[in-house]
Formats: sequence, structure tokens, C-alpha cells
Amino acid sequence: MGYKEVYAAWQNDPDAFWMEAAQAIDWVKAPSKALSDENAPLYEWFADGVVNTCYNAVDRHVENGRADQAAIIYDSPITDTKETITYAQLLDRVASLGGALQAQGVEKGDRVIIYMSMTPEAIVAMLACSRIGAIHSVVFGGFAANELATRIDDATPKAIIASSCGIEPGRVVEYKPLLDAAIEMAAHKPETCIIFQRPEAAASMVEGRDLDWNAVQVDVTPAPCVPVNGNDPVYILYTSGTTGQPKGVVRHTGGHLVALNWTMKNVYGMDPGDVFWAASDVGWVVGHSYICYAPLIHGNTTIVFEGKPVGTPDAGTFWRVIEEHKVKALFTAPTAFRAIKRVDPNGEFVKKYDLSNLNTLFLAGERADPDTIQWAQDQLNVPVIDHWWQTETGFTMVGNPMGIEHLPVKLGSPTVPMPGYDVRILSDEGEEMPSGELGAIVVKLPLPPGTLPTLWNAEERFKSSYLNAFEGYYETGDAGIKDEDGYLYIMARTDDVINVAGHRLSTGAMEEVLAGHPDVAECAVIGVADQLKGQLAMGFLCLSAGVDRAESDIVAECVTLMREKIGPVAAFKLACVVDRLPKTRSGKILRATMGKIADGEAYKLPATIDDPAILDEIAVALKGLGYPKS
Repeated sequence: MGYKEVYAAWQNDPDAFWMEAAQAIDWVKAPSKALSDENAPLYEWFADGVVNTCYNAVDRHVENGRADQAAIIYDSPITDTKETITYAQLLDRVASLGGALQAQGVEKGDRVIIYMSMTPEAIVAMLACSRIGAIHSVVFGGFAANELATRIDDATPKAIIASSCGIEPGRVVEYKPLLDAAIEMAAHKPETCIIFQRPEAAASMVEGRDLDWNAVQVDVTPAPCVPVNGNDPVYILYTSGTTGQPKGVVRHTGGHLVALNWTMKNVYGMDPGDVFWAASDVGWVVGHSYICYAPLIHGNTTIVFEGKPVGTPDAGTFWRVIEEHKVKALFTAPTAFRAIKRVDPNGEFVKKYDLSNLNTLFLAGERADPDTIQWAQDQLNVPVIDHWWQTETGFTMVGNPMGIEHLPVKLGSPTVPMPGYDVRILSDEGEEMPSGELGAIVVKLPLPPGTLPTLWNAEERFKSSYLNAFEGYYETGDAGIKDEDGYLYIMARTDDVINVAGHRLSTGAMEEVLAGHPDVAECAVIGVADQLKGQLAMGFLCLSAGVDRAESDIVAECVTLMREKIGPVAAFKLACVVDRLPKTRSGKILRATMGKIADGEAYKLPATIDDPAILDEIAVALKGLGYPKS
């Protein structure tokens, strides 16, 4: 069956489709039906099934002949460490830590916050929680103390598992002082903290509360798998909220298992035993879904990489990892490739490695500009697949299903909706937009298994954030268009659509034009307030390595390009060259914050910002353009 037949099979009988997919999971008690809709618009999947996530990710593979297969390959160019952990070894480690948690009084339904760096122990901690039925909430390592404190108060964990430090190129980030400060700030106090001591920075311990990772596991009884219901949460993952209060996205166990397992073959074209590499961090949704859970549930080998695309030690790191570990599919953010392309525009490093095992490159996390896709295609000679999804959904909403059918790639589009997602483009009034017209991207309810059923302890906020804007639909917060072939184009966050003299223009489309300039490695477009036209577009350009032309000439050429490609309607005249763009640690450009600086508005320093100093650099560049006006 091709894509159209598979999608139609889901449309015609969603229950039968997902019940069939559920057969690939080992249930303690199989669910009697897929969807429970009696509490609509709050839907649940496989609610009456009984299952254990860790059993499906680890134990069953040991029992079914994969005991000696690599489950995790740890590769850390930052510490010059490599380690391979088999499924049998992983089972021992996970059962041991699960037993240690139980010995500290952690039970089914209790929450555990995980605050760790990119080492295999982070995966072990997640699986140990799911083994004993505890709900984990991973907080990105190195998050500021107040951000961690708000999550402690919201999730009220019985225990916290933390690394003593994280290691960045050229610096060690001590986590333990941040953890101590967060617990001090939080109203809720965890009973126990288990600390994984890394040699680069040993943490001081608080008597009576802090326990050493190794010491706490001595002589413990290994934990068996604790059965949970299909609608019991496996984890909570906080995503930034507009109010500053983070939103705790809940993931139910049954749907999470079924959906993630389905994607490994159908979306990513992976067979059990293949090596899959998601170059992300366990603190983000990609790390949850595709470093930890999906590859292991499916019987793949997953890579835990502690490094950067450039600088650890050079722009060839990704190619080394692919060659050395025989990676079949790489999944990363376009930002990583823009960073590599900027340093190595001619792909000199690519030529040094044997990449014959690599079948596919997948991109997600932010919009993949056609220029970056083209460059990656030219360098790697494999399909480069952009796909689109969110923290809230947990897996692909719109993609190219490589295990079903490799659909034609249209540059700038993540292709078509996956089974489970009925994606529509609506006007502000809720009317469906014709092909090619920009509108809000929504998904008709119910969302498929594995997506968020609600927010942690915040049902009303769930409805107001996602369901109330368009009745019967989930609001994605993104704007885009659908073409006549049903291909989707994600053009901007809804708040990144700018209005120039009554014309709604997408910042994504403008960035596409700027990125097409041969000297531009990376760019961002924001809307700034204008008395005459309401808003004006402003461009920030990062140049490729080795460009030695006058910046004013490049800016002038970009202005001309914009006039040619978007038209005079864009009224694009404001642009400047900067060394770097402000981003979150997961690589998203902080356009809204840049806009506030340009308009002279107060802004809250984003918790996830990678380097706050860049905002000062942006402010200097804006001054050169005469902004803010007042």
C-alpha cells in the first residue's frame, strides 16, 4: 500500500487502524478499543489496556533474541568517551536504578524530575521511572534555578535525579548549585535527590536528602516491571507558555507506545537492529521520543551524542559518528546543518568520511529553508526529509513516510499529513482557506494516540491554549498554506505573520529569499512597529565563513532580492549583518524577543536561551538601524 491507501485506511476506520498498530506492543492486558471519547474534547486512547513502557523498550528484546545487540551507543567528543550498552546490560542498569527508587519510597504515580546531561544515565533514569510506574519529568540540564523551581512546584516530585554537571565546549556547567537553589526557591521539597557524579565537577551533597547514584544502588533488589493503565501518564514535559508559567504536556502510556513504534518503520524507514541517531537532547521532545523511547521500543540501536555539530572538534563530527557507528538515519534540526554549512560551505569535511550506511537525513524543530535542504542533498546524496511536529504531539504530524512511500520532495514543504492528523488551514473566522492562501494550521479532533490528552493539573488551560480558538480543532499556533496536492507549508508561528499595510506576509517566506543569497549562511526576519504601515520587515544576516565583501553591498543585494521575489508589497529596506542570532538551546531563533528589543518593549529573558550576550549584540545592530524609535 502507498501513502494514499494507508491514509485512507486510517480515515475510513481510525479505531481499526490504531488497534492493528497496537498489536506490535506487548500488553499485560490488551485494550478492548482504541478511542475513548465519552469525555470529549478530552480524548483518551487504549485506556483500558494494561502495559509497561520499559518492558516494551528493554525486557522483551532481551527475551526475544536481542540481548547482545547494542541498545545505546554513547559518543562524547567533549569528554573523549565512547561506550556501547547492550539490551541485556541496559536491563540490569534500569532494573537496579528502579529498585533504588523503590527503596527510597518512589511508587507508581509518583513524579520524578530528571535534570541530567547527555549521558546514557539520563536514558537509564527515564526507563527506570517508567519501569516502576513513576511519572518522569525531564528538565533540560542547566536550566536556570527559577525555571527548575517552577517545574518542581508544578510536578511536586517525590525524588529528583540529577547530574553533578553538564559539559559544553570549553566550559563545565555545574548543575548541583542550580538544583540546590531551585529546591530552596520551591514551595515543594523533594524527599530524595540522587546525584550522578561526573568527574569534571563533583557536587557537594546535602546530608539526609542527597544520595550518590552508585551508592544508592548497592544491594538493592532489582525492580520488576509495574503494570500501568493505558491512560496513565508515562511523563510530563514542560514547554514554554505565553504567560511565563510553563505548560506540562502529559503523555499517556498506551498511545505513546503504539504511535512511536508505528513511526519507526513507517515514517523513518527503520527495521529492528538498525542504528538511529537523533542529534538532540533528552530535555526536548525529540530526545524523549527519538533518543530514548521510539528506537528502543522498536528494537533499534540509539545514539546518545554529547557534542556539537561544529567545534567538537570540527565540522566533520557528524560524519565521523555516522561512519563509525553505521548510522542508517540521522534526525536533527536545520540549525545544525546551517552551522556546518557556514563553517564548511564546500563540504570539504564530508569527503573525508564513508557515509555509505546513511539512508536518510530527517530535519525538524524549526522551518527547514530550501537552501539548507539543497546543500544537504548535494553533499550527502541521500533523501533529505523535512517533517513537522510539536512537543504537544510527540511525533510527526506532517512528513514523508519513508517506510510506506518516498513521496516527491517539494522544497520548503514537510510534505503531507500523517495518519491520525486531519490538517486544515482556517481563516481567523474559522472558514477553510482555498489552496495557496495563508491561514492558521489546525488539526481536526480527536488527535491521534501519543499526542497530549491534556496539561498536567491544568485542564482549563489546556482548553484555552489549544481548543477554544476553533471549535472541534486543535490549534497548532502555526500559520501556513496547503497547495493543490495537499502539501503543507509551515510559514511562521501565528505571531510571526507580519502585517505590512494590510498585507499578511510570512516571515518564513522572506527568510527563504534571504537564505538564497550566496553569502548568507543564516538569517532571521522580524516585524517591527511602523506608524505608517503598521509593521515593517527587518532582516538579520549571518554571513558564510570566508566572505570578505562589503556588508553594505550584501545588504543592498538582499533588499533587491526581496523586491524581486516577494515584491514591493514587502516594503523591505531594513537589514543588517550580525555575527550570530539569539537561539534557544534547541536551536529555535528567538524572533519574538528580537522584535520586542526593536520596538523598545520590556521582555523576559527566555529561560531556554543559549547565550544571553547575543541579545546585547542584536541591540547594538538595531541601534545602527535607528531602533528602537523612541
